[in-house]
Amino acid sequence: MDRNHSRTCLDPKSGWFTLCLIILLVAGGMRGNAMAASNDLTKLFADYWDFRMESSPTWATYTGDHRFDDKLGDVSPDAQQREEEAYRDFLARLDLVADGPALSPEDSLNVELFRRELTDALEAMRFKSYLMPINQQGGPHMELPELINVQPFGTVDECERFFARLRAYPTLIDQTIANMREGMREGEVATKVAIEKTLPQVRAQVTDKPSEHLLATAADLFGDSIPESERASLRDTLIAIINSDVIPAYRKLANFLEQEYLPKCRDQVGLSALPNGKEWYEFLARHYTTTDLTPQEIFDIGKRELAHVHNQMRAVMASVGFEGTIPEFVDSLRHDKRFYYTDPDSLVAGFRAILKRMDAKMPELFGRLPKAPYSFREMEPYRAESAPDAYYYPAPEDRSRPGYFYINTYKPEMRPKYTMEALAYHEAVPGHHMQIALQQELDDLPQFRQQGGYTAFVEGWGLYSERLPKEVGFYADPYSEFGRLTFDAWRCVRLIVDPGIHYFGWTREQAIQFFRENTGLSELNIQSEVDRYIAWPGQALAYKIGQLKILEIRQKAQDALGERFDIRAFHDELLDDGALPLDLLETKMTRWMNSQRAN
Repeated sequence: MDRNHSRTCLDPKSGWFTLCLIILLVAGGMRGNAMAASNDLTKLFADYWDFRMESSPTWATYTGDHRFDDKLGDVSPDAQQREEEAYRDFLARLDLVADGPALSPEDSLNVELFRRELTDALEAMRFKSYLMPINQQGGPHMELPELINVQPFGTVDECERFFARLRAYPTLIDQTIANMREGMREGEVATKVAIEKTLPQVRAQVTDKPSEHLLATAADLFGDSIPESERASLRDTLIAIINSDVIPAYRKLANFLEQEYLPKCRDQVGLSALPNGKEWYEFLARHYTTTDLTPQEIFDIGKRELAHVHNQMRAVMASVGFEGTIPEFVDSLRHDKRFYYTDPDSLVAGFRAILKRMDAKMPELFGRLPKAPYSFREMEPYRAESAPDAYYYPAPEDRSRPGYFYINTYKPEMRPKYTMEALAYHEAVPGHHMQIALQQELDDLPQFRQQGGYTAFVEGWGLYSERLPKEVGFYADPYSEFGRLTFDAWRCVRLIVDPGIHYFGWTREQAIQFFRENTGLSELNIQSEVDRYIAWPGQALAYKIGQLKILEIRQKAQDALGERFDIRAFHDELLDDGALPLDLLETKMTRWMNSQRAN
């Protein structure tokens, strides 16, 4: 800058001085307004999260928020109304802040995601899913047993807070039954197959021996710091509550399902059988994929991708000298005992060995690794028969326990070894544990992002992670590679079967047969998967749609950067903002790509 000009600016008698002062005051005011807006957003997001935790107290416990450990949720119609009003109020508050001064890029992204979350939740409420609140995949019958894994029992007060939850269980069941009766009056009822799968799960919790009830195992977790005499008293109280409150509530639910509800359930398995079922499924497709794809477009993508994967499967078959069809090859694998364990311990040990090898290779693919460890757990017997092969439970926010890789050891002789690699990579590392644990460490994110997510991103990453270890030397065995492709074909089939069931009127038998003809899954897994889609419409669409978008983004980055493409930097950036809708993910990664190219 010219010295004379600089001196003029500093001269109080100069017009330049006045102009500079005005500019500084305006800039300072803008910064002040932006800071005020950011503070308002922080307060808004915190209020929203507090509301979510208070209205979903069991979820709060899962996340590590123990303020509401003595409560169960309120699922009454009045509670549904309060929730809807709260969402509208949060939207109105958001509009006041978002219409103010310019926001930082971080705040702008938070505003966009918060608005999407609220509008999506309000649209979902139109379909009254609370009228069909129970199936073999979830519901209040699973809520209490699952809490044992996350509820603290270290002190007398913590134990008594759990007892308060048990005492509240009859009220939750009464509300649930009332909602289902309202659904019966409105023609919004579950399909028979889902309730037939649910009934044994509920009946398993009805016993004449409360000391042998699954919930009684909570006594084994009472803290060592509690004197032995008090632990004995607490155990007696626990057994008494199970006998007086919990078992009668389960019995009431079981009798209602069997005698009153099941006879009124629909024979058709798809949502399209309901009055607004097709519209509901169109919403679910948008919700789970974070796209505007229609069920027909998703169906067509599935057909195209399945043909592509089948060609890869045939190449593997040729490499091992098999000359028949894919169904014939799969049938030969199903009857070959060398591909199956005979006992649960060996199955778990097999997963441990796979992931130990993968742990050692993680630094080759990522610059940043999560702090939270993961551990292994077998699924509880009461739900294993209707559950998938495995799933992941995240660690709480405070990392007081690890993330859990849950393994289904029911009938190990029907769970093939050749799919174990893909399954382990998906659920643990580099899949769900990697992505979710890193997201939980992003302390600058508001809680609704740190603890939330988008299924298309989360499951798309999981499916992408099944193939990723191939790049560092895994899947050396051709049968394991066939297993990986079998899992990929399975996710392609989901894009066909899920809309087939819920939009195009397929029967359960049609869906099962399509699976048999196009995947290498065992018969046990096929039936379990189809029943899962019936109970959980739309969720199965997220995996392949998310994976395809991540692969597309990666290919664009590799094409743009050439030899400068760094897989570790790419993955770190992809995961650095937590789960995002696919369109915002693509925008973010395009921006990163351009900055890398410019540098």
